[in-house]
Amino acid sequence: MKNPSPKKKWALAVTALIVGAVVAVSMLQQPGVTPGLVAQPVKAGSADWSMYGGTLARNFVNTKVTGIPSEWSTEKGTNVLWSADLGSKSYGGPVIAGGQVFIGTNNQKPRDKKWIDKNGEPIDLGIMMAFEEKTGKFQWQTVFTKLEGGRVVDWPKEGLCSTPFVEGTKMYYVSNRCEVVCADVATGNVQWKQDMLKNLGVFPHNISACSPLVVGDELFVITANGVDEDHINVPAPKAPSFLKLDKRDGKVLWQDNRPTAKLVAPPDKNTDKAAREAFFKNLVNRGDLIQHGQWSNPAYGVIDGQAQVIFPGGNGVLYSFDPATGKLIWEFDCNPKDAFYELAGKGTRNDFIATPVIYKDRVYIAVGQDPEHLTGVGHLWCIDMKKKGDISPEVVTDNSVFPPKTKANPNSGMVWHFGGPITDAKERKKLGRNHYFGRTMSTCAIHEDICYISDLGGTIFALDANNGKVFWTHDTGAETWSSPYYVDGKVFLGNDAGVITCMAAGKTKDVLAENEMDGRCRATPVAANGVLYVMTENKLFAIATKKAGN
Repeated sequence: MKNPSPKKKWALAVTALIVGAVVAVSMLQQPGVTPGLVAQPVKAGSADWSMYGGTLARNFVNTKVTGIPSEWSTEKGTNVLWSADLGSKSYGGPVIAGGQVFIGTNNQKPRDKKWIDKNGEPIDLGIMMAFEEKTGKFQWQTVFTKLEGGRVVDWPKEGLCSTPFVEGTKMYYVSNRCEVVCADVATGNVQWKQDMLKNLGVFPHNISACSPLVVGDELFVITANGVDEDHINVPAPKAPSFLKLDKRDGKVLWQDNRPTAKLVAPPDKNTDKAAREAFFKNLVNRGDLIQHGQWSNPAYGVIDGQAQVIFPGGNGVLYSFDPATGKLIWEFDCNPKDAFYELAGKGTRNDFIATPVIYKDRVYIAVGQDPEHLTGVGHLWCIDMKKKGDISPEVVTDNSVFPPKTKANPNSGMVWHFGGPITDAKERKKLGRNHYFGRTMSTCAIHEDICYISDLGGTIFALDANNGKVFWTHDTGAETWSSPYYVDGKVFLGNDAGVITCMAAGKTKDVLAENEMDGRCRATPVAANGVLYVMTENKLFAIATKKAGN
């Protein structure tokens, strides 16, 4: 994000949410809580949606909820239970747990007058809002001031982009200030914070957006460590990219800086700029260095008795670690070895906005870039998690040249691959693009061996999860940051035209409805307890028939 753009506003789709803070604190230095209604304890429902992806596997599939309507009208109020105003940008959540709905947003529609400046303008903040699940009544909000470093570490008006992990009376998220936060769900009050910038030296590029993962007493998070404002150097190569914390107090249990570890001796600042750029570009193109930022989320599974935590790195490499020790189990380069990176999307090397999904001992993930870089050649991978070591499709035999000389990896974990450039001119003309599958921010939804995935250009694909065969595609007509979501035999997907497309799940294409909203739909629709929650950038809608069932 070198230059501001009205399209900028991303922050995951990846992406997320916030909560936490203490009451009666300095308005310009610390987070604060604005109470509305104090949330009364409610027993968690059997069909809550309490984290990004719903489960530790991060699969956007909900098999518990039924009775979700295919169609609704926000204008007429048809099948709309309630709606609630948010800020002007909302990317965190929604998460529904214990009778509450949690949303990450900004302060462009202030609910508390103290967060308005002397000129009557909203103060730019990251905000977590809590609403009552049944009625949509506002309960409380927690605010975080912006980082002093400006747009390079905390992009203006993006709000809070981390979707929380809710567990009982606690919730865990990453604030826009690059802090891992544990907070009370009833009040928003902070229980503890781990300041990754101050304590660990992390340099978040543009935004901190990870949705933490909690397993037992352990919490896993991606730090957002990235490049500097000039998009050349990585200011903090020794800072961690991946963290394991104790969820009880935020203590660091292990950390790993693998995506930046090879930047041991960067060139002197007085070195010629062209030489410095060439040095860093060489590392990036070899997959040895973060190319931009790190905005994805971890996933967790147990394969043949071995627990694995999966971390997508900012160098385009997917890593599996032993959660107990932090020891690397395997790594997979999700870019062809001849891929190269260019700022503003002109290159072919990608990293990750999407989140890995674990399904039947395999992990599924697609590559992408900051959406401001627009669409381009993308790749969707299905990877065997039973392998160990370097399980990339290729291994390099000569790294002294670029593209490097390679050979097929006999230890490859690739089950199948979909995407890449279209080389046939007739095929390019027929499809109207130069790639089979584009860059994406979307996370897979896999149900009954069908993998649903969308690319940034707005096309949704249904593929055989076993071999990558395409069953059908559908162009939604606009760019999409959202992910497909399976529930009640249907697949929902939002786009930037403000349309939620509803399709019948299955091997045959069947568009059931196209629901027009009042703004861009960049967060993924999710369902809980008989209700579908659809979020535009500035409003949250609870969608259900009059007698919602689950």
